[in-house]
Amino acid sequence: MKKPIFVGAAVAIITPFTEENKINYPKLKELIDYQIDNGTDAVVICGTSGESPCMPHEEHSEAIKFAVDVVGGRVPVIAGTGSNDTAYAIKLSNEAEKYGVDGLLMVTPYYNKTSQAGLVKHYTTVADNVSTPIILYNVPSRTGVTIQPATYQALSEHPMINATKEASGNISLVAETAALCGDALNIYSGNDDQILAITALGGKGVISVLSHVAPKATHDMVMEYLNGNIEKARQLQLEYFDLCKDLFIDVNPIPVKAALNMMGWNVGECRLPLTNLSDQAAAQLRATLAKHNLV
Repeated sequence: MKKPIFVGAAVAIITPFTEENKINYPKLKELIDYQIDNGTDAVVICGTSGESPCMPHEEHSEAIKFAVDVVGGRVPVIAGTGSNDTAYAIKLSNEAEKYGVDGLLMVTPYYNKTSQAGLVKHYTTVADNVSTPIILYNVPSRTGVTIQPATYQALSEHPMINATKEASGNISLVAETAALCGDALNIYSGNDDQILAITALGGKGVISVLSHVAPKATHDMVMEYLNGNIEKARQLQLEYFDLCKDLFIDVNPIPVKAALNMMGWNVGECRLPLTNLSDQAAAQLRATLAKHNLV
C-alpha cells in the first residue's frame, strides 16, 4: 500500500498578479495562509489554476520555493512540474525537490502527445530520476491524451508513482483503474463536481478549484464521507454543485480569479491568452457566490 501524500482537499492555488503582471507574492502568502487556516489539506503550486503554462522557468521555480517556505511544513506542498519535454520535466522536478516539496504533479505530455507506451516510458523515466512521490495528471480536455486503465496499472508498479489526479470526467475509467491498481495507486478527483463519486470508488480526496472560495466545505465533503457520514457528504456535494459548475463557466482559472476578485481578494487578472469573463458570465457567477453568502 502506498501512503497518500494527503487525504482530503488540496487547493490548486491560483497565482495572483500585480497590475504590472508580476507575481504578487504578499497576496499569494495571504491566500496560502487563508487556505491552511480554513481546513485545506495540501497546497498545489504551479498547476493549471496557477497559470503555469505562462510562467518562464525562473518564475516557475521561484514560485515553488516561495510556497514551500510559506507553508513551512503545515501541510504538504505539491508542485506542478510536468512537461511535454521529458528532460525538462526531470529538470524542473529536481529543482522542486531541492526546495522540499512533498509531491510532484505531472501532467501528461501535451501538443506533441504520445502513445500509451510513450506515457509509460515518459513517466517511468521521470520517476527513475526523482526521489519525491509523483501524482499523475490525466486531463485529456487540455492535453489530447488519456491515461488508460491498463497504463495506470503498469505505472502503479513504480514505487515513485504514488497517485493520479483524475480529470478525465470518465467515472467508468476511474472505476476500472481502481479495480486494476488497488492500493498501488491513490486516486484524487480533479473535478469538483465528482468529488463524492471518486471518493466512493476509493479516492483519497480532491485537487480542487472550489477550495479557493469554499475551503472548509470542500475539505468536509471528503472527510465526512471517509468518516462514514455519507449523507452529510452527499448534501455538501449537491449544495455546492452550482458553484462547482459556475467556476468552470469559462476556461479555468478565469472564473475562479474573477470570483476571488468579487470576494475582495484583489488577485489581478489572468495572463494572456486568457481574458476576462463576459458580463453575462460574471453576473451569473456573482449571483451564485451571493447564494452561498460569499459576496
